[in-house]
Amino acid sequence: MDGLQRCRAGGTMPKKDDDAKKPASETLPDQRWKLQVFYLCFYGFMTQIRPGESFITPYLLGADKNFTQPEVTNVITPVLTYSYMAVLVPIFLLTDYLRYKPVLVLQSLSHISIWLLLVLGTSVLAMQLMEFFYSITMAARIAYSSYIFSLVTPSRYQRMASYSRSAVLLGVFTSSVLGQLCVTLGGVSFLTLNYISLGFVSFGLILTLFLERPRRSLFFNRPEGAADEAAPAELDEMAGGGGGGGTRGWREVVLCRMLREVGVLARQPQLRLWSLWWVFNSAGYYLMLYYVQILWNEIYPATDKRQVYNGGVDAASTLLGAGASFAAGYVKIHWALWSELVIGVVTAFQAGLLLLMNTTSNIWLCYTAYVLFRGSYQFLVPIAIFQIATSLSKELCALVFGVNTFFATVLKTIITIIVADRRGLGLSVHPQFYVYFGYFTLLAVTYLLSAVSVGIRHSRHKQPAEQALAKELCQLPAEVPAPEKSLEAGAV
Repeated sequence: MDGLQRCRAGGTMPKKDDDAKKPASETLPDQRWKLQVFYLCFYGFMTQIRPGESFITPYLLGADKNFTQPEVTNVITPVLTYSYMAVLVPIFLLTDYLRYKPVLVLQSLSHISIWLLLVLGTSVLAMQLMEFFYSITMAARIAYSSYIFSLVTPSRYQRMASYSRSAVLLGVFTSSVLGQLCVTLGGVSFLTLNYISLGFVSFGLILTLFLERPRRSLFFNRPEGAADEAAPAELDEMAGGGGGGGTRGWREVVLCRMLREVGVLARQPQLRLWSLWWVFNSAGYYLMLYYVQILWNEIYPATDKRQVYNGGVDAASTLLGAGASFAAGYVKIHWALWSELVIGVVTAFQAGLLLLMNTTSNIWLCYTAYVLFRGSYQFLVPIAIFQIATSLSKELCALVFGVNTFFATVLKTIITIIVADRRGLGLSVHPQFYVYFGYFTLLAVTYLLSAVSVGIRHSRHKQPAEQALAKELCQLPAEVPAPEKSLEAGAV
């Protein structure tokens, strides 16, 4: 039973008992929770202001650091994927166990470490350590996105989550525009831009210290009595059981309950399809994201930093992604029938964009293909979230998305070891993008074949039903007395 259903069920109880059972965040004075949400959104916006982030690759390849392209491609960048896989699960569990704020502090400290290493580091090892800290910041994003649920009642989840997400997107857009303006109009060097970023992330740490630490979380610190109401009730409904109490003891062990719920959820066709999309497509998406700046530098090795437009391209892709995500909310089709086709068409479009990015010698065409690639991915993300989360509680949503992200990271790591790492094939950036093009092409063919299979099954199931209905209609007049035929026809 999800949070909203639990609230409705609690509505039949006496008001005094109901108020006593509410979490502290739900009985806060009205203005206090609004202030907390506003502060969290402001924090989410400010921590995204890192104007040097769009220019890290040209900074490493330029005169400031003077690393070679093979070093950046095959030695430094793969560490991000490996370390992300190593820290993802521990940070996911610690976020819930420590109730968000300590992990947000860790994220801010990691941001400071990144820019200290970028400014002061001179060796490959220092840059690999920088990538390790970057992986921590990526894994810790779950703390910010989950924090909002501890501040408001379930009825406000959707609206507040949209506010916090909008604050992050606005921060990314502002950061990218600010960085581009500093480079193009202000003539600011990449090193100075990194000092500016260091100042902003240090301010973000100060903001983190003033966040209030919640008293509850989704799994390890649930409100008293919440586990008895929800822990296996929803699972038993999905499995067709009655929710008996004999085995409740071992079910309440968090990890055991997580494993059982994952096994049950995997049986739902739509959830399975969109989870597979999340795993396979997000792995390819992030691999492209990690290496695209190296590709830009290969296509157009600008000697004048004023002609590097990475920040403007990131701003445009963020804006298009936000618009695509918003537009996806208005797409109303029969997803059980058309999901595979929509995914297949979008994935085929992305494969074509990857091929265009890798074969063109025009940097602006490559920029455009990149913006469209990110926009098409962001178009499917809210649809996937809705299709996965539509019948689940927030606890199960967190579980499913955590598992999907972990498997995507494992797949991403395997591809990196084989394709990018110097201990594997150690491919340069252009051959890598041919591999990613083949990967997305294979995914598109698989999705489209699955769409054809779904269409055939649907037509086969539809024909017998139509034939049976026609047969009944043909037999009906023979069974009805003649005087009643005109009455029945009139009624029809």
